[in-house]
Amino acid sequence: MTFLVSATPGPNMLLVMSSSARFGFRAAVATMAGCLIALLAMMSVSAAGLGALLQALPSVFDALRWLGAAYLAYLGIKSWRAPPAVTAADAPQGMAPRGNAGTLFRQGLLVAASNPKAIVFAAAFLPQFIRPELPKLPQFAILLLSFAVIEISWYLVYAGSGQRVARYLRRAQVVKTFNRLTGVVFIGFAVIMVIVRH
Repeated sequence: MTFLVSATPGPNMLLVMSSSARFGFRAAVATMAGCLIALLAMMSVSAAGLGALLQALPSVFDALRWLGAAYLAYLGIKSWRAPPAVTAADAPQGMAPRGNAGTLFRQGLLVAASNPKAIVFAAAFLPQFIRPELPKLPQFAILLLSFAVIEISWYLVYAGSGQRVARYLRRAQVVKTFNRLTGVVFIGFAVIMVIVRH
């Protein structure tokens, strides 16, 4: 099930693919790292019982949900308005655009952390695989490691897709269309986050 959940296109995967298309595979690694660290942190928070707290306090959940939606909408508007710059696939050797690793990491971190439903999902999902009669920490560590391996595998698939998309981003009009499509999808995720309650 985790394999299928991780494969589902969402804000994280879109960001990884977009970073890879715009700045190249190496730059996308910073985005992947940010997304993964945020997800692992959220799963740890869930294990600490905060998932149940979010379910018990819907106002806190809703506040986090609105903040997450606002950030995704911000990314969507930023992408829509981005100028059609040269991409990594089109730049002369040694002149490829460089995405700032810190910025890409921070974007990955914030996009992955922008969905409080991940905490609630982990709180409902992880306990099914924990045997109460055995020490919980080693079991949780194994679950986190398994999740990380699956998630990274899908990041690599989406980053590879971004590389294939980058081949077509050789004309300003195509880049502009790609930026606007990416922006619309991010805004769509923001709208979904607002209208779909836990």
